[in-house]
Amino acid sequence: MKEGWTNRWKKLLIWVSGYLSIIAFVIVGGYFIIKGEDEELKKTAKLVFIVTIIFTAISAVLALYSSILTLAGASYTSTAYNIYEWLTSITLIAKIITFATFALLAFFGKNEKSDPEVIIEESK
Repeated sequence: MKEGWTNRWKKLLIWVSGYLSIIAFVIVGGYFIIKGEDEELKKTAKLVFIVTIIFTAISAVLALYSSILTLAGASYTSTAYNIYEWLTSITLIAKIITFATFALLAFFGKNEKSDPEVIIEESK
């Protein structure tokens, strides 16, 4: 019986969960880090953790900046608020591009250890 989840699908799941939310990543990535036996999946989960933390830190700084603008009484037409909107948009675009690129590389890239399907096909 073939296993339904190969390493490439598991890596994709880790990257998608990291993009969706930090809570989803803690559940999925934490499982592969703590319970997983495959070192390749652990490396992927650790890389996703680092990327997720970076974007979480950027979001925290932007939230702080937004709060300071609100306390200062900046209006939605002010230059400071326009800078906040630009930074938020750039961060979102960078997050999408980063996670999509790494997810595609993890899914379509060459695995360090071959999937069971590949081994079966090569032996025929």
